[in-house]
Amino acid sequence: MFRKLSLAALLVAGLPAVAVAGPPWVSIELPANPWDETTRGAFLLVHAFHHGLPIQVPVTGVAEGIVNGQRKSVTLTFDKASRPGVYTLRNQWGKTGRWVLVITVSQHADDVAQAIVEISESGAVTAVRVPVRADRDGFPRRVTQSEVEAALRSGNAS
Repeated sequence: MFRKLSLAALLVAGLPAVAVAGPPWVSIELPANPWDETTRGAFLLVHAFHHGLPIQVPVTGVAEGIVNGQRKSVTLTFDKASRPGVYTLRNQWGKTGRWVLVITVSQHADDVAQAIVEISESGAVTAVRVPVRADRDGFPRRVTQSEVEAALRSGNAS
């Protein structure tokens, strides 16, 4: 009897690992709510999800830009907002140039969702995309360097 209970306990203990199977999702919100003290003044908000539920996971990013004809790269930092799974991003790249933000939500090292945000020279967001895998409908994939380069050259980011 004790062995059966121990085996059942081990199986139940393993369930949380199964519950987190599958990729995370990232969603971008703008403008930020000026009435929430934790989001006031943010350029945009990042939402991290797993199967529709907000999750607290690492959020990282980089801003790739062209300023006065020179290529620039800025590592981005994010702060937690008042709601679970919501992070604020403040402008860390400046007010001049064309920019592409690559924002990463990491559940595990190889289990990520990325968003690409294009910003015009006037500072307006012109596009937001979350690339998905062709072989797994709806599963996110990493942004490629060629996508970043194309966004910097495109009319959307100018």
